[in-house]
Amino acid sequence: MRILICFLIFGITLDGWAAHPPLLPAPQQVAWTGKSVAIKGMINVVAHSSGSKSIADSIQHFIKTVGGRSVQLTSQSASKSAFVITVALDTDLPALRQNQESYQLLVSPTRIELKALTTTGLFWGYRTLQQLTDVESKSIAGCTIVDFPAFPIRGFMHDVGRSFISIETLKRHIDRLSHYKINTFHWHLTEDLAWRLQSDVVPRLTDSSVTVRFPGQFYTKQQARDLVDYCKQRHVLLIPEIDMPGHSAAFRRATGYDMQSSEGKALVKQLLREVCDLFDVPYLHIGTDEVAFNDSLFVPEMATVVRDCGKEVIGWLPGARLDKKMIRQLWMSTVKPAAGQHVIDSRNLYLNHFSTLADLISVYQRTICDTTWGSSERLGAIACVWNDRKQPNETEIERLNGFYPIMLAVAERSWRGGGLPETEAGTVIQNQPDFAEFEDRLLTHKRHYFNSLEFPYVRQSTINWRISEPFANQGKLEAVFPPETENLDLQGIEATGGTIYLRHVWGPTVVRAYLTNPQPNHTVYAYTYVFSPRAQTVGAWVNFHNYGRSEKDASPPQGQWDYKGSKIWVNDQELIPPTWTNAGLHPLGNEQPYTDEPYENRQPKSVSLKKGWNKVLIKLPIGEFRTDTYRLGKWMFTCVFVKPVNNQLEAVDGLIYSPDKMKRLRLR
Repeated sequence: MRILICFLIFGITLDGWAAHPPLLPAPQQVAWTGKSVAIKGMINVVAHSSGSKSIADSIQHFIKTVGGRSVQLTSQSASKSAFVITVALDTDLPALRQNQESYQLLVSPTRIELKALTTTGLFWGYRTLQQLTDVESKSIAGCTIVDFPAFPIRGFMHDVGRSFISIETLKRHIDRLSHYKINTFHWHLTEDLAWRLQSDVVPRLTDSSVTVRFPGQFYTKQQARDLVDYCKQRHVLLIPEIDMPGHSAAFRRATGYDMQSSEGKALVKQLLREVCDLFDVPYLHIGTDEVAFNDSLFVPEMATVVRDCGKEVIGWLPGARLDKKMIRQLWMSTVKPAAGQHVIDSRNLYLNHFSTLADLISVYQRTICDTTWGSSERLGAIACVWNDRKQPNETEIERLNGFYPIMLAVAERSWRGGGLPETEAGTVIQNQPDFAEFEDRLLTHKRHYFNSLEFPYVRQSTINWRISEPFANQGKLEAVFPPETENLDLQGIEATGGTIYLRHVWGPTVVRAYLTNPQPNHTVYAYTYVFSPRAQTVGAWVNFHNYGRSEKDASPPQGQWDYKGSKIWVNDQELIPPTWTNAGLHPLGNEQPYTDEPYENRQPKSVSLKKGWNKVLIKLPIGEFRTDTYRLGKWMFTCVFVKPVNNQLEAVDGLIYSPDKMKRLRLR
């Protein structure tokens, strides 16, 4: 089936990109010719077989949409004078390593050739061809590409049990991310709060009286079938999940039975057969995490039901102990893949715990499945969005979780491979030119393809700080130390980024941050000087805590940025915190949405910069790492100057962040 573009044209307008288009993910091998192909005259799109016709059809319609006036789809070139785009399946392509998603693309002044081992490979080549296209000049950048993914699973998960995301939004996420070769959608359909999938076996499962959050919101069987088809058209694997026997309070409310009771087990088996019959996909995820097993046979029996239906079983790890045939999805950082175990990595890929700016760095730099290249056992990564804390709408889910920018970083790393362990790299940039190059590509895609969507990421690779050594404060968060009263001439730690973790939420044994051995009851200072070419008023993203979307984090007290006594000064003038909507709120549960606590949810703080150098000083006290106000201690800050550009916020251009007041050569 033809795959049309659902937003303007997915082709690049090369403002400032004369060298070559910023492909994302970057291909494994690319050679640029410097010569573009004009989209004009007669163009024949030639499909050499029925297997390549659907992709050729998509290319034909894409070229027409860009501006090709005479574009024909044929089985052979109909005219010697026509420019030919060849789309072919070819099993004899040694350079493609027999990778089933690989492709080979040639764009030359005389022809375009797209070859692959499979239709999926052709589809990813088509996605690359779209990014090579400049829609304003109506031309395609000349190059030779040999490309294949490092990992076969490159995906995202939505928890629609705790939230509800409309089919329309799910389709938008699936389609848009397929442009970046994200090929897996994990659909977490059931939770304690709600069962979101229509059932004829137990119709009451989706009843409003059973549903705690967003009652009346669920997916019909026909919607599920349609979404499977929608995914297949984009070569995306849909993995449905029915979580069991834990996270199943909705089942218990609907039936009156615990899943592990004899009556409950009988119903669950019927439900599994119903779900397997509904979803024409090769896998079913059955959860098995965070539960006490009263019946040791429960999971083996359910796995047998799924396999008897012709599907493979996926389960969380930690979770039930099962045979090696079961694919395990890793979710806890302390768990390492065992030899012979087939695994998908979701460790430290829970977006609900992420601070977008800093954790995007960690995602970009990390390895997947503790390896730099996938295999039949190390399958890839799925980034997950859990919403224990109620999010009022889909837009906020995208915004607070940094969904689009993080997923583009996942796309890059899972396709390209490589990376370092998070304990070595984490949120500390290891190769500044390399990260800046990726950031350039990311921001170009933000401007062109996400202009009307939530994309809370700005350039940060040029934001430089110096961090003091920690001062022991004996638990007195208000204690004053020399950086507040003396000249800033510290021999400290150099740091780069718009958000800086002194101690990552999971600690240094899991994710590296800027302090190698952070201790409670200490105070740290961070500072820089910001050169502005003129006097101007700018916005500032400022925060000292990342409000977890799975946490009961308290709202700050009025007149304070947080409960830690954090402060910020610009040119020795303290920036006063906002007037908080829910000041001092300590939520008892998860049903109170955040309002203006996260910086992404409020207008940037107005700051006046003078012409020349502007001093920025930040005070960062910490008491205990775990308190009643914050279960997860996050010793961190966000500070970056921003301005509105079209429908987005961008970093203010022309600024230089330098703790040494050095006007360094700016390459970006």
